[in-house]
Amino acid sequence: MAKKLNPEDINVILATDCGSTTTKAILIEKRDGEYRLIVRGEAPTTVEAPFEDVTNGVLNAVGEVEELSGRKLLDDNGKIIRPTQGDNVGTDIYISTSSAGGGLQMMVAGVVRSMTAESAERAALGAGSIVMDVIASNDKRLPHEQIERIRQLRPDMILLSGGIDGGTTTHVVEIAELIGAADPRPRLGSGYKLPVIYAGNIDARKAIKETLEKKTDLSIVDNLRPVLERENLLPAREEIHELFMEHVMAQAPGYSKLMSWCDAPIMPTPGAVGSIIKKIADIEGIEAVGVDIGGATTDVFSVFQGVFNRTVSANLGMSYSVSNVFAEATVPMVMRWVPFNMDERDLRNRVKNKMIRPTTIPQSMQELVFEQAIAKEALRLAFIQHKSFATMLKGVQQQRTIADAFEQTTSGATLVNMMTLNILIGSGGVLSHAPRRNQSAMMLIDSFLPEGLTRLAVDSIFMMPQLGVLAEVHPAAATEVFNKDCLIHLGTCICPAGEAKGGKGAVMKYKIDLPGGPVSGTLEFGRMKMFKLGMNEKTSLPLEAKAVFEPERAFDLGKGKGNKVEAVISGGVVGIILDGRGRPFSPPTDEATRVAKLKEWMAELEVYPQGALEKLS
Repeated sequence: MAKKLNPEDINVILATDCGSTTTKAILIEKRDGEYRLIVRGEAPTTVEAPFEDVTNGVLNAVGEVEELSGRKLLDDNGKIIRPTQGDNVGTDIYISTSSAGGGLQMMVAGVVRSMTAESAERAALGAGSIVMDVIASNDKRLPHEQIERIRQLRPDMILLSGGIDGGTTTHVVEIAELIGAADPRPRLGSGYKLPVIYAGNIDARKAIKETLEKKTDLSIVDNLRPVLERENLLPAREEIHELFMEHVMAQAPGYSKLMSWCDAPIMPTPGAVGSIIKKIADIEGIEAVGVDIGGATTDVFSVFQGVFNRTVSANLGMSYSVSNVFAEATVPMVMRWVPFNMDERDLRNRVKNKMIRPTTIPQSMQELVFEQAIAKEALRLAFIQHKSFATMLKGVQQQRTIADAFEQTTSGATLVNMMTLNILIGSGGVLSHAPRRNQSAMMLIDSFLPEGLTRLAVDSIFMMPQLGVLAEVHPAAATEVFNKDCLIHLGTCICPAGEAKGGKGAVMKYKIDLPGGPVSGTLEFGRMKMFKLGMNEKTSLPLEAKAVFEPERAFDLGKGKGNKVEAVISGGVVGIILDGRGRPFSPPTDEATRVAKLKEWMAELEVYPQGALEKLS
């Protein structure tokens, strides 16, 4: 690791993300007083045979960046030149993230499934791990079944929690005995003990040591739930990162060499994505949701009321898991987004083809519409799972006053509030590489159903992981590149929450002061409207416009039913979208009406080329 630099002295940044198949490298430079992305390169990841050295792929990706940028980054021995040496030679810092070799795979264990075990799961997911299983005293499995499961899974590490400080120790010690009896072996490397982190009742530490110290590499950190009313996840998350570096990464081919090159600890890719979303939300004081939809999994990240949560929907993806999406969503739910008839056997064949040929992309308009319909359902289902996990602490007895008597908030209620959400960010092939940005906007709106005023964006070339690790070293540079180069600002969606009696009538009046002159009118229920408001070419940020919205008595835009909202709204490559379909939203049940409405919305938002859908009817 090179010596630590002062952020003011960092002008050139090289960052890589070692994925399971591809290693991506980006070069960021400070030019004219601002940090900007210069070029991006990629190469196949080389963690597996015949190379078995992750640094080969890193050097290949950096070599491409060197070629594209004209900046000399590698010396004659194939090492990254640090720090910079005169003009156009070297980099000030080099940083990296990784999910190669399957990323960080963990098991968590706790006493009560819905309380301490769930807190442990939150800590593990927030650190960027895949949680393989959750063991709890009340998970309805017999002890021998739990022992067999621990042996079978071979995780990278186990996080054990349970009990509040000063409470009973019996149950958490019993779970430790199960882990001891299983005597689990780590996934990578046979020459070291499995790391186990204990983050439970401090009174049980002595007994936990006696049970696990000889069989595992035991670390003890502060309790995740020191008292019932509070979670303390940071010490456990930091320990997970440390052990990830020391144990998991050290066992993977070439990682010890890569670690010696880096100027900051290597982070698991999902942990780094979570880090940049949390950092942006904290710096800007906003609430945010981010989603990364891949071939096998869909990750959802959120920051509400300052609390960060991440979930991994391991069975919801666009290629390897596409059959699961189809099965879980059901055919009618997928087909409600398709504005033409398709034979069910043909549908199922298309889904199976995608599963066995995961790298294929749609070759016709019909295939594109169908794939985006499946994506909407995958995103919707992943978000439902996320909302059920991103909750207020369960088991907490809340003090309530007479003013709270009619409130629905309960212990375990979701933190996700679509009305207070400021920005929704999409990532992953189906969203980032949609042929038209309008399609990305429509997918985000239809699957997440934002309420009130919500900015929409997509990650342009998936550089959020590199920016996440950069945020730990230089938050200002990470934020600047995130807003100007990483995000493609789509625009703002304005959707009043509420329903119209009989499905007819006005939803709200609007007046928007666009650069070309003001527009005003009334939005009818079931209608969508789009107005162009693009990007400022000088700043690379969206243009803004003053707007006044007056919802009808049954509708709410964030200030209560019927209350006027005045705001400055941001544009983007799509523009301003007014969604008058109400919340909760459900498409028309009558087939002819549904198809007509879908075509109307898609035409208004210019989702597909004009007349393309008519040819498919």
